[in-house]
Amino acid sequence: MPAIGHPRPIPTLDCLPRPLYARAERLVAGSWTTSHQHDWVQFSYAISGVLGVYTQEGSYFAPPQWGVWIPAQAEHAVSSSMQAEMRSLYIRRDACPWAAERCRVLEVTPLARELIKQFCLYPAHYPEGDSAQARLVAVLLDQLQALPEVAFSLPLPQHPGLLALCNGLIATPDQPQTLQQWACELGCSEKTLMRLFLRETGLSFRNWRQRMRLLSSLTALEAGHTVTDAALGCGYDSTSAYIAAFKQLFGATPGELKL
Repeated sequence: MPAIGHPRPIPTLDCLPRPLYARAERLVAGSWTTSHQHDWVQFSYAISGVLGVYTQEGSYFAPPQWGVWIPAQAEHAVSSSMQAEMRSLYIRRDACPWAAERCRVLEVTPLARELIKQFCLYPAHYPEGDSAQARLVAVLLDQLQALPEVAFSLPLPQHPGLLALCNGLIATPDQPQTLQQWACELGCSEKTLMRLFLRETGLSFRNWRQRMRLLSSLTALEAGHTVTDAALGCGYDSTSAYIAAFKQLFGATPGELKL
């Protein structure tokens, strides 16, 4: 992630005042944070715009009404290429012992969305015990635990040669090189590269590149480019093929996904 644009301050909290802490922000285009970590879980989602979360393991993208779950102590940076409305929840570890120890992209259900909206109105030191606020927090945590995971992550390999290949593809998603051409460049057979790619990322080369291209096209769509321009910019020759692949990944066409 390039460190250009508008840096965002990272909250200076030694500890959370309650099991759940809310942060609501309006981000200008090009907002970003430096790579950092903290001793609590973070769940961030965009009401509008697209959030990008970057870790050593991969990149995670959240279009509107999806969110990124970030484990405690996970080093991460966050960016938004265009203007965005962001809601973040910081959660004490002991309040979510069920939390997975990996970054995930989760679908924010209508009920969870309304609960988060209401919780963001509470003061940081909301009443505990048998209060209405504490009961809502308990319900919200139950809802967060049940949020379905979606495939909006882009895993990165640890193998140096393969990582360089992937970074090159991310930088220029429309490049047409084939797997065979990349295998020649890395000095291995096509079958060896296929096995290595699957072992390192959990995805085939074809599926990884398709996901990378579709995720990269979100920025163009968010900026107001046409569907055809977004398709061509991420390497698709056919707009109809792009729309079909987009709907398969995101569950909506580019026109239906409100950015």
